[in-house]
Amino acid sequence: MHCLRTTVARLRPLTAAQTAQSLSQPRLLVVRRSLRTFQLARCLNTTLTAEPFLNGTSSNYVEEMYYAWLENPRNVHKSWDIFFRNVNAGAPPGVAYQSPPPISGTSQGLASVQALVGGQPNLEKLVKDHLAVQSLIRAYQVRGHHIAKLDPLNIGCVDFDDAPCAVGFQNVGLYGLAESDLDKVFRLPTTTFIGGNETSLPLREIIHRLETAYCQHIGVEFMFINDVEQCKWIRQKFETPGIMQFRLEEKRTLLFRMIRSTRFEEFLQRKWSAEKRFGLEGCESLIPALKTIIDWSSQSGVESVIMGMPHRGRLNVLANVIRKELDQIFCQFDSKLEAADEGSGDVKYHLGMYHKHRNRVSDRDITMSLMANPSHLEAVDPVVQGKTKAEQFYCGDTEGKRVMSILLHGDAAFSGQGIVYETFHLSDLPSYTTHGTIHVVVNNQIGFTTDPRMARSSPYPTDVARVVNAPIFHVNADDPEAVMYVCNVAAEWRNTFHKDVVVDLVCYRRNGHNEMDEPMFTQPLTYKLIKKQKGVLQQFAEKLITDGVVTTQEYEEEVARYDKICEEAYTRSKDEKILHIKHWLDSPWPGFFTPEGQPKSMSCLSTGISEEELCHIGNIAASVPMEDFTVHGGLSRILKSRANMVSQRVCDWALGEYMAFGSLLKDGIHVRLSGQDVERGTFSHRHHILHDQNVDKKICIPMNYISLDQAPYTVCNSSLSEYGVLGFELGFAMASPNSLVVWEAQFGDFNNTSQCIIDQFISSGQAKWVRHNGIVMLLPHGMEGMGPEHSSARPERFLQMCNDDPDVFPKLSEDFSMRQLYDCNWIIVNCSTPANIFHVLRRQILLPFRKPLIVFTPKSLLRHPEARSSFDDMLPGTHFKRIIPDVGPAAASPEKVKRVIFCSGKIYYELTRERKSRGMDNTVVVVRIEQLSPFPFDLVKAETDRYAKADLVWCQEEHKNQGYYYYVNPRLSTTINHTRPVWYAGRDPAAAPATGNKQTHLMELQRLLDKAFDLEAFAGKV
Repeated sequence: MHCLRTTVARLRPLTAAQTAQSLSQPRLLVVRRSLRTFQLARCLNTTLTAEPFLNGTSSNYVEEMYYAWLENPRNVHKSWDIFFRNVNAGAPPGVAYQSPPPISGTSQGLASVQALVGGQPNLEKLVKDHLAVQSLIRAYQVRGHHIAKLDPLNIGCVDFDDAPCAVGFQNVGLYGLAESDLDKVFRLPTTTFIGGNETSLPLREIIHRLETAYCQHIGVEFMFINDVEQCKWIRQKFETPGIMQFRLEEKRTLLFRMIRSTRFEEFLQRKWSAEKRFGLEGCESLIPALKTIIDWSSQSGVESVIMGMPHRGRLNVLANVIRKELDQIFCQFDSKLEAADEGSGDVKYHLGMYHKHRNRVSDRDITMSLMANPSHLEAVDPVVQGKTKAEQFYCGDTEGKRVMSILLHGDAAFSGQGIVYETFHLSDLPSYTTHGTIHVVVNNQIGFTTDPRMARSSPYPTDVARVVNAPIFHVNADDPEAVMYVCNVAAEWRNTFHKDVVVDLVCYRRNGHNEMDEPMFTQPLTYKLIKKQKGVLQQFAEKLITDGVVTTQEYEEEVARYDKICEEAYTRSKDEKILHIKHWLDSPWPGFFTPEGQPKSMSCLSTGISEEELCHIGNIAASVPMEDFTVHGGLSRILKSRANMVSQRVCDWALGEYMAFGSLLKDGIHVRLSGQDVERGTFSHRHHILHDQNVDKKICIPMNYISLDQAPYTVCNSSLSEYGVLGFELGFAMASPNSLVVWEAQFGDFNNTSQCIIDQFISSGQAKWVRHNGIVMLLPHGMEGMGPEHSSARPERFLQMCNDDPDVFPKLSEDFSMRQLYDCNWIIVNCSTPANIFHVLRRQILLPFRKPLIVFTPKSLLRHPEARSSFDDMLPGTHFKRIIPDVGPAAASPEKVKRVIFCSGKIYYELTRERKSRGMDNTVVVVRIEQLSPFPFDLVKAETDRYAKADLVWCQEEHKNQGYYYYVNPRLSTTINHTRPVWYAGRDPAAAPATGNKQTHLMELQRLLDKAFDLEAFAGKV
C-alpha cells in the first residue's frame, strides 16, 4: 500500500497530536457573555503587573472595546483604534498606548498621531492576517479530507502526490501568519460555521475546530460544487460545533444493528464454512448505514426504495435490511434442495427480493426492492434507475419524494466500470432523472487481488461522481457513529436538493474475494494487519459500555437473542424440500398473473382495430394539433403525404408504427420510446415531436392529442449511450406490465455496446430470476452498401441465444403458437410490412404474459413504394403473421413450383423484383419468415408439404456465418424430417458484416440473386 501523501504541505493545517497539545494548554473561560468562548490572551513583553490598566474590572472594559473595534474601528475613539492596531502589530500595551491628540486640534498633535499610525502598517497587517485565516479555513474545506483518519487499517491507499506531509502549528507561517498569532483572536468569515454563535475565535481554536470538522473520521469533498447554497448547506452540517451528537436510544439502536450485521455473518461462517457467500466482514457498518438512510427517508415521506448492489454483503442486506425470512436464506445453502420447475435459477448471492413492511422508526409502511443482478459489477445501476423512474411516473411523483433509489458499489468497480459514468450522466436528464440517488461505496481498498494503485488513476475510487457535482462523504467504517451521521446527512441532502450523493465507507475485506480465496498470496502485509484488527462490533460495544450507554449484560443478552433467532430459522430451513425461485422475485405484478404465477389465459385477442380508429389516428399523425405553430416546410410535405395515405387506406412503416402506438395510448397503455434521435428518427421518418420554426423550445407531440382520456406518450432522445440507456429502459419495463417500453438503436449494430444488458438481463432474466419483461428493441438492419458499421444488427447473436431446440419438431396443438411464445426466452422478428410491425407491437400488450421483443427494423423499406400495407390488413380479426406465404401465380399451381425460397426482411423485395425480371413467377415461390424465434414449425411445415417436389433454398443478404442461416437451416431440416437438402443462397462467410465498397456490395447482391434463381445451381450436390 502507498503511504498517505498529501498536498497539505502547502495548506499547513494541524495534526491531531498538535491539536490535542494545544487543547491541553489552559485557557481563561469568559462566562459573562454567551458569545465569548476564550478570553483574549497574548504573549506580552511585560507582565500584567507592569500594565495596571489591564487588571481588575478595567480588563473587561478593554475587552469590550476590543471586540467593538474588531467589528468596526470607527466604533471606538481614535486613541483606541491606534492602540489596538499597535497591539496587533506586536507592540506591548505600554508602548502601544499613545495619548490622544489635544482638544485644540493643533497640527503638531495630529501630525504625531499620523506619524505613529503611518509608521506601523497595522491596518495592512490586520487585513492580511484575516485574509490568511480565511485562506486557511478554505484550505481545510477543500483539502481537509486529505489528512482525515479514514482508513481503519491506517495503511493509507489514497495517493495525492509525492509531496511530504508536513503539518502543524509551526507551519502557519506559510499563510503569512506566525506562531505568535495562534492565540490572537480573529473575526470569522461568513463562509464558515465553526464559530457556532461566536463571530470571533483565537487562531488556535479555529484550527482545532477545522480539524474536528474535516480531519477526523469523516472526509468531505464538496468544494467543487458550483452552487453556493449547496456548499453552504454542507458546511453547516459538518462545521457547526457539537452537531454530531446522538441520543442515548439512537446509540443503543446502532449497537443492536451492528450486532445483527456481525452475528449474521458469524452464523453463516459457523454453519457453512466451506461455502461461498461473499460476506460483509470488515464492513459490518454497511447494514446500519443503509437502515439509517431508509429510516430518514421514510420519515421524510419516501414510500418505496429500489436498491441495486453487487454480491458482497447481499445476503446480509436481504436479511437485515430487506427483511427476507432467514429460513429462506439458510435453505439456499442446502445442496440437496430440489429446484422447482421455474427456470434455471441463480446463485444465492445474485438473487433479489421485494418486501413491504412497517418502518419502526417512522411508523410508516415502506416497500423495499433489491434487484437481482449478475456478477457483472455495476450492470444493475441503470436498471435500478429505470425501475425507480417508472415507479415515480406511475404514482405521479414528479420530484422523487415518494420513490427513491440506493445503489451500492465496490471501490474497484465504481472507478473501473464505464457504466457508472453512463448512469451518472442520466441523473439530470428530464426523461431519465430519478431526482437523486444515494450511492454507497463499500470501499474494501482492494479489487479481488488488485491494489488501488493498479486499479485507478484518480486518488479516490469515487472521483467519477464529481462530474455531476455530487458531494462525496468519505467515512471510516470502523466508526459506526460517524457512518450513521454521514448517512443522515446524505439522506437529507437527497431530500433537500434531489441530487445524487456518495457515501464512501472506507473499510477492509477480512477474507479473500470469497471465503475460499487466499488473500495472503498477493497482499501479505495488509492481511497481517487485518488479522490483528479488532472487529468493529467489539470496538463499538466496548466504547458504549465504557460510556455507560449499555451494560455488558444487556449487550450479551442482545447477542444471545439474535443468535437464537438464527438457530430457530436454521431449524425451520431444514423443513424446506423445494427451492422456489418465485419467492425471490424483485418486481411482482399484482393481479397480472394468477396467484400461482401463471398466465390467466393462453389466448391472444385480435390485434386489429376498427377503420374509424385507424383513420382518426392517421389524421392525428398528419396534423399539427396546436394553434399558431409553424412547422418546417419539408415536414409539411411529410404530413401531407400521410394524409394522402390515410385517404387511400394505406400506411407506410412510420404510419404503421404510429397506428400501433396511438391505439395503445387510446386504450390507456402508456408508451415510452427512448433512444438516440428517436424523436425525429435516425432516418427522418418518425417526427413524433414537432418543433416550431419561430419559437425556441416550443414543441408539439401530436400523439398526446388522440383522445382526452388517453395514456401519456413519452418519446425522448437519450444521451449517446447504449449500455446505460438500454438498462434504464429494461428497468422501466419491469415496473408494470401495462406499458409498452421501446428502445431503438440509432443503428442496429450499436446494440453491441449494450451486450451485457442483452446477455445477462434480457435474454436470460426470466430463466434466472422468474422475471417477466416486455421490453422492445428496435434495431435498424439491412445491407444497403453503407459499409460494415451501419449494416448488420447482428441477428446471429440474438438467434444463438434462443432456447428452442433445433432438432426436435414440437408437438402441435390448437394453442401451439401461444405455447411457443410462453416457453421461449424472447421473441425475434424481422417484419417486411407495416401491418406486421403494427400487429407485433400491439401483440406485446395483448399477450397474457410478457417476453422481450427483438425487432430488426428496415432502413430502405421506410420509403419503399412496395412496402406499404392496406388498412384491410389491420382491421378487427387480423393478427400478426408469423410467416407470409407467396400469393402469386405459382401458389395456384404448387405442383409446377420448382423452388421455394425462404427469406426474411427486405431481401424479399429484391427477390421478387429479380423473379419478375427473369419471368419465373410461375416456378419460384418466395416465402417470408417474419417471426424467426420461436420458429414457426407448423406454418413452415405447411409450406414445405404444399411444395413437396420443389427445391428448398434459404436466401439472405447477410454473410453465411452471420444473419439467420445457422439458426434457420437445422430447423428447416427438422421440419421436413431431413428428407430434402436446404440449400444456401447468400454472401460467403466473412469477418466484417459488410463491404465498404459500393460496387463490391452490388456485385455480391447480384451474385446471391443469381444463385437463388439458378435452378441448376445445386444440381449434383448433396
